[in-house]
Amino acid sequence: MRTADWTEAVSVLDRVAAVFDAFGENDDGLGVSELARRANLPKSTVSRIAAELVGQRFLDREGDKLYLGFRLFELGQTVEQPRRLRQLALPVMTELRNLTGHTVELAVLDGADVVLIAIVRGQHTPTSAGRLGGRLPAHATALGKAILAFSAQEVVDVIADGWLEPRTIREPSSLLRELTETRRSGIATEREECAVGRASVASPILGHGAVPVAAISVIAHAEEFAADRVSPVVRAAALSLSRRVCAAGRTL
Repeated sequence: MRTADWTEAVSVLDRVAAVFDAFGENDDGLGVSELARRANLPKSTVSRIAAELVGQRFLDREGDKLYLGFRLFELGQTVEQPRRLRQLALPVMTELRNLTGHTVELAVLDGADVVLIAIVRGQHTPTSAGRLGGRLPAHATALGKAILAFSAQEVVDVIADGWLEPRTIREPSSLLRELTETRRSGIATEREECAVGRASVASPILGHGAVPVAAISVIAHAEEFAADRVSPVVRAAALSLSRRVCAAGRTL
């Protein structure tokens, strides 16, 4: 419940968040008056916000009662998968970090980017290492190339036709050649394509039907990184995780 006095300076997002926060775990629906009391907002404001949230399916209405909506459940499901992936991956990531001494990253593809959903830091982490929840351009990272190599052609085409990044491959034909080699070997690499001083080796994590679910990588300072030495253990880690993902099946 919000207890501070609201003013006109409070953002719309704060008011919407106050409405969501007003719902308790055991509530069997709330009326507008009770929502307004709990959110410490004018009833007219809550009525207007609730009507818009119902229209967007973030709230459901039955009679004079409001409930958290199905769309919030749908959004929650999109968060659940990265959480389960992290649970499956962290033991493998930790072992890979211990074997190589390098930082290990786990990422999923989202549009033209990869999003880092787990990181296990090594002893000597590059300053250019990503942050949890951060985005990196898929075509300029080993993680992204590993996923794209096993993605549908239309996914690859959108990315290949759309980037103009410094320090990266500029020609779609060059990227497509790299992806073909990654499909053959199961290994993707990058050296200072994403950031100066950073090098990486990655391998895809495949679910049922060889659909790419994520990718795992090790990263290190470019000057001290020997990709050929770490590639076999990265590939082994990815295969192990692929088996775990397939075993988890629809519960993932």
